[in-house]
Amino acid sequence: MKVALFVPCFVDAFYPEVAIATLELLERLGVEVDYPREQTCCGQPMANSGAQKDAAGAEQVFTRNFAGYDYIVGPSASCVNHIRAHFTAIEQTADVTAIRNNTYDLAEFLHDVLGVTDFPWAEFPHAVGLHNSCSALRHLHQASISEINSAPFSKPLALLAGVKGIRFVEPARPDECCGFGGTFSVSEEAVSVRMGQDKVRDHQQAGADYIVSGDMSCLMHQRGCAQRLGLEVKFIHLAQILNGARE
Repeated sequence: MKVALFVPCFVDAFYPEVAIATLELLERLGVEVDYPREQTCCGQPMANSGAQKDAAGAEQVFTRNFAGYDYIVGPSASCVNHIRAHFTAIEQTADVTAIRNNTYDLAEFLHDVLGVTDFPWAEFPHAVGLHNSCSALRHLHQASISEINSAPFSKPLALLAGVKGIRFVEPARPDECCGFGGTFSVSEEAVSVRMGQDKVRDHQQAGADYIVSGDMSCLMHQRGCAQRLGLEVKFIHLAQILNGARE
């Protein structure tokens, strides 16, 4: 199995510890991981802003770095969704098609491909509220959503259940958007802030010590909202807990 680690640009710039935890976790699970060192942005910011053609350069670099791997794994559902659904600024060659089909968010790679159910090295003795991003829920289908009447499920919760000492709390509106939305948080700042404030208050009122997510962009937005509100709730990426972080 040839697996490449894809590190989103904002993770690389602001939260490299999440990338390190992802790599260490995959290696703990026996996966041999390559890290293409010339990788850069996947092109999502341009595409999300309506400048799809301007993403061509980023997509070409991404293809050059990740062609030929069986799986490409990254700790960001939104970036993975861009690659799967919107990686269309360049010619759809066999390499591009393979990349789009074989790129996975970390949570679904662990759950669907590796079938992991236990993390014996991990212990997190805290009350945790899970935030699934809109991309994780409504594009990658990592958990059930309230607008569809179906049997409840959650791949991230199934993974976290294999961590000793963890306690789960559920906010009143568990699948509501936190308001980040990439450039939405710039173009609709006031709406974005209010949604983020509502989200972190909901988690805190449910009793969460930590808010955990597979998308660090959502946590970045919520952390800023919580700090400005003076809330003491903390934030941590799914990969860090599964890799053994205690706080």
